[in-house]
Amino acid sequence: MKLTAPIGKPQALAATLLVLGALFISACSLGFEHIGGYQPCQLCYIQRHVHYSLIPLTLATLLLVWRNLPPVVIHLAFIVLAGVLLYGASVGVYQAGAEWEFWLGPNDCANTVPITKDASNLLAQLRTTKLVSCDVAQLRILGLSFGGWNAVLSSIEVIIALCGAFLSKNALAPLFTSLPFLGTWMQAIHKDRD
Repeated sequence: MKLTAPIGKPQALAATLLVLGALFISACSLGFEHIGGYQPCQLCYIQRHVHYSLIPLTLATLLLVWRNLPPVVIHLAFIVLAGVLLYGASVGVYQAGAEWEFWLGPNDCANTVPITKDASNLLAQLRTTKLVSCDVAQLRILGLSFGGWNAVLSSIEVIIALCGAFLSKNALAPLFTSLPFLGTWMQAIHKDRD
């Protein structure tokens, strides 16, 4: 497929799914930290920053689709999103592999803890402070750690971004025909220039 091929509902759907995915993953990571009490390590922060950056990037891509900009711009935007997501997925694979002891994790990976300047509170802080290592899973859900889930979800988002970059204008016509509400929503985002 050429980068100059016309865009349509598949690109609108892909952009919408990427926005929702970035928001969902960011909300989950913040929820596990602030509600669940799980402290992130340095690799977790890298993966979070990927999804934090995706929120404005995917919103911008959705705006490009909505404004019907030239197809080459929209296709390139999806390729950039796929590259960013691939980086996040690879960090997740690296962390999950280190947690399963397939390879060594980074030597200097632990969360940073501010040290009190008051000597009387130093011992109390040392007793209550828990350092989080990048190669130890804090929690496993269905057998996958946070890094493992990030690798899976980011890989799904890579596929969605690549579909937005390379699917033809009418590639998902049967889906939109069988789910009319979805077709109506995508039509509202992308007005066809026929």
